[in-house]
Amino acid sequence: MKTTDTSTAGEGLLWHEFSLHVPYAHIDKMGFVYYANYFVYFEMARSALLRDNSLAYAELEQRGVMLPVLTAHCDYRKPAHYDDLITVRSRCLPWKGPRLCIAYEIVRGTELLVSGYTEHVCMRPDGTPQRPDADLKKLVASFL
Repeated sequence: MKTTDTSTAGEGLLWHEFSLHVPYAHIDKMGFVYYANYFVYFEMARSALLRDNSLAYAELEQRGVMLPVLTAHCDYRKPAHYDDLITVRSRCLPWKGPRLCIAYEIVRGTELLVSGYTEHVCMRPDGTPQRPDADLKKLVASFL
């Protein structure tokens, strides 16, 4: 689902939203979501963003488009806890050549917990870079 948000991300930005309840398996001894699991949430949101826009990862791979992660960054502000209902907002950023950049925010209600981004490169199955797929370009343009 795409929504326009003005609370934490800046006025009028378009975001895709994916919500989940934090499972017990994702909690550390302190009762917080283990830090690496936020990257799992980024991946879940990225997959939902593509799928909800009729461009599932599996379909891209069948077309010969791979999107390996080059960079993953996360800024931790406040922890999430077991059974919290969190929403992962994701949005595509402008292209950097063959690189796809996606920004994320994880919120509990209106409270910003985490923000970050991932950067991917469009590659062929043999590992060589390629130009972005036309449907992928169209998806990115819909967020700008």
